[in-house]
Amino acid sequence: MSIISSTSHSSTTTATLSQRLVVAIGASILGASLVYFAGFSHIEAVHNAAHDTRHSAAFPCH
Repeated sequence: MSIISSTSHSSTTTATLSQRLVVAIGASILGASLVYFAGFSHIEAVHNAAHDTRHSAAFPCH
């Protein structure tokens, strides 16, 4: 016979405005870096992997 016990943690985490702002800015920088890396990369594998997505988003790659 096994006894299953569960503990409930009801801790609420609140992020301050400055913490949320830091996360938002960091995510924006990471996203922009990925877009520009894929958009202006001369590596053929990266170019081909993102080619159709770039054209559908009207991002110039030629």
